[in-house]
Order: sequence, then C-alpha cells, then structure tokens
Amino acid sequence: MSTTSFNGSTVNHQTFVLVGIPGMQKRNSWVAFPLCVLYILTLFGNLTILFVIKTEQSLHEPMYIFLSILACSDLGLAMSTMPTMLGIYWFDAREISFNACITQMFFIHTFGVVESGILVAMAFDRFVAICDPLRYTSLLQNSVIGKIGLAVLARGVCVCFPAPFLIKRLPFCQSNMLSHSYCLHQDAMKLACADTRVNVLYGLVIVICTFGLDTVVILLSYVLILKTVLRIASHTERLKALNTCVSHMCAILIFYVPLIGVSVVHRFARHLSPIVHMMMANIYIVVPPVLNPIVYCVKTEQIRLWIRKMFKQKKIRS
Repeated sequence: MSTTSFNGSTVNHQTFVLVGIPGMQKRNSWVAFPLCVLYILTLFGNLTILFVIKTEQSLHEPMYIFLSILACSDLGLAMSTMPTMLGIYWFDAREISFNACITQMFFIHTFGVVESGILVAMAFDRFVAICDPLRYTSLLQNSVIGKIGLAVLARGVCVCFPAPFLIKRLPFCQSNMLSHSYCLHQDAMKLACADTRVNVLYGLVIVICTFGLDTVVILLSYVLILKTVLRIASHTERLKALNTCVSHMCAILIFYVPLIGVSVVHRFARHLSPIVHMMMANIYIVVPPVLNPIVYCVKTEQIRLWIRKMFKQKKIRS
C-alpha cells in the first residue's frame, strides 16, 4: 500500500478496504449468488422497461418517459456498485484505490440525487394529470420533459461534484477500512484524521436541499392531488384517479424508506451490530433498482401484455 505525505507530517492511504459481512468473511460467498441474481434481475427489469417504452407507441406519454429516465438512473446506480460488491463477496477483492473510491462515491450520490429528482418530476406529472387533465399534453410536451430530465441530471452532478474533492483534501493516516461494500462520502469522512466540519456541513446542506426539499414537494403534490380527487363525485372515478398514482407511491416508498433507514442507523444507531449497518446499506443500494421495474410491470397493463406476448412467441417457436 503506497503512501504520500500530507502537510509534511502525516501520510495518506492510497487504497481503501471495503467490507462484506463483518466478522464473517468466510461466508461472503453465500451472499455472492443472491447478489448476482439481483444484479441480473436489475439489468433485465430496467432494460425491459426501456425497450417496451421505446417500442410501444401507447407508452409514449409523459408518465412513461419519466419512468424510462428512472430506469436509466437505476441502471446507473446498479452498474456503479454491483461489480464492486460482487468482487468482494465472490472473489474477496476488498481493496479499492483512493481515486476509484471517490469516483464511485460521486456516481452513487449523483444517481441518488437524480432518482429523488425524477420522483419529484413524476409527482408533478401525476399532479398535472389529475388536477389539470385538459392541459396535461400541452404542459408536458417532449421538449419540456427533456428539459426537466436535463435539469434533474444537472442538479445531481452539480450538488455531488464537490464531494470527491472534499474527501481528497483530507488526510487518512489511521484505519483505511470502510464499513460498507462500496464508497460513501459519510463513510470515508469518518476515517479522516483531520477536522471534517466542512464535510459535515456540506452533507447536511445537500441532504436538506435535495432529499428534504424533494420530500416536501412530493408531499405537497399529493396533498393537492388528494384534494382534487375528493372533489370527484363518482367513487369509481376517485379510485381510478388514485390508482394511477399507486406505482409512483410505491417507487417513493422503495427509495425513501431505505434511505431514511440508512441515515437513522448512521446517526443514531452506531451501537448496533456492524451486520445491521451492512444490511441496511446494501438494501438501500440493491432494493430500489430491483423493485421499481417489478412494481411498474405489475401495475402497467401494456408492459404486462408485452411480456406475455414475448413468452407466447417463445413457446410457439419452441
């Protein structure tokens, strides 16, 4: 492991060590196969969503275009983390170079912020569809959706861009062992042997300005949606309107519940077993990209019909 001087006195690690199951390294291979299956499901599910939306003309609507952006974000998050995680659990390849670590950190945090922004855009889509249906197609034209997508991506890149540089400026002269199977800003920051108040403040501001603000906007959107739905006289129409939001509400829960869980464990449950921290961190990374396509496949009739059609064609050919 190479080292470099820092301020003429301390040394910096040039590699970090990622962990699998804390204290149970010999059983890491048990996790490798399920992880590999989940990785394949993630790729298959999200690529299927993208292919069906591209080929089915009836799905060329704002709601499904936003869904395709969500699928791209899930694929990006999976490809940023899964190879490293599989390397740890399958081949015990636990070392990661410093530059590779901060690069992975940037992509993980960026795709997290992007996914949160997409969920906000999808909430706005449902708000317009239910509260102002006559202007739905005119307000959410393809050009507008493209600009929203670029704005969401630009926000994610801009707010996460400082993170690698804030970590790079810190000296790491003690332990270089991280507590997860991938690199996070808050995890690497804890290993620094210097003042990290700037990093802490940066992390707090980013969380409030992205995830916190996004949560408020989503809640406000659904309050307005609920008000509009309750004004509908027909019980059947009310249920029909709410049913169009079920997939999106599931996606919100799938993303935010693990995120909140990881944050709570990091902040208030440091006394818990390292295995709990590892499980929560892996759930946060692995679960949303796997479950989002499943939820939308189950709730979207056109996607279900396309999958059935493909299976029928394979049976006929065989």
